[in-house]
Amino acid sequence: MSKEETVTSRRTLLAGVGAVGAVTVLTACGADSDAGSGATSGQTAGPADPTDEPTGDANEGGGEVLGKVADVPVGGGAIFAASQMVVTQPTEGQFHGFRAVCTHQGCPIASVDSGTINCSCHGSKFALDSGEPRNGPATRALTAREVTVKGDDIVLA
Repeated sequence: MSKEETVTSRRTLLAGVGAVGAVTVLTACGADSDAGSGATSGQTAGPADPTDEPTGDANEGGGEVLGKVADVPVGGGAIFAASQMVVTQPTEGQFHGFRAVCTHQGCPIASVDSGTINCSCHGSKFALDSGEPRNGPATRALTAREVTVKGDDIVLA
């Protein structure tokens, strides 16, 4: 193999690797719009329309025990991931339930702290008592789901 053939092969290889890298970077940094699925590397894909309610699954039936009253602090809340629910207690004895899916791009709700329900994907924050957005990019409230207290249990109504 001559020196010229080796240089050409290296150039071709480097050009190919550079092109693949550029495509990967551009795909990962694509436009952040409401039309996308919201899924990026390391995130869970949400529904095509984040406001779509699931149909026909266990979350739709009433009576499901989500957790214990003691799990939900006053002035805060708790996420029940298996049920895709977040339950808050803004004031003592007042419980609110919401679907734990951000209305911006369908990412799962990540935490309840500092007096808000928080999505870690794009920084949306929602009110504990109403699910209304307090900080964007989300512009729609979380989907409310009625919850009741039966004894020490929080139950999906």
